[in-house]
Amino acid sequence: MADQLSRVFAALADPTRRDMVARLTEADHTVNDLAAPYDVSLQAVSKHLKVLEDAGLVSRTREAQRRPVHLEAEVFDLMTKWIERYRRQAEERFARLDAVLARMQDDDSTAPTATTQQQEGTAS
Repeated sequence: MADQLSRVFAALADPTRRDMVARLTEADHTVNDLAAPYDVSLQAVSKHLKVLEDAGLVSRTREAQRRPVHLEAEVFDLMTKWIERYRRQAEERFARLDAVLARMQDDDSTAPTATTQQQEGTAS
């Protein structure tokens, strides 16, 4: 069984599911509401929702006869922490590379150039 982070990224790998999640950020929707813009069956939309539900991204509740789908935004915290950790590591690597390049540039600007060496050689 894959960990939750893997299930979340796998669920969001599909553009239809990403679109559903984007629409759920605005408000809860029923399956019929979510299915409206797509040229697929309600069964296909239900399968997409099942994947999102298994990943913990959405939940379904019962309100009288309605069963709205609700976005579980806390799952994004898990993704954000994972992404942020690697973003910080990448930024640290780039900062070290910038420092190395700056030192190399400083060394080049203080090193005598070929023209300077030729001038010094002709002056002797």
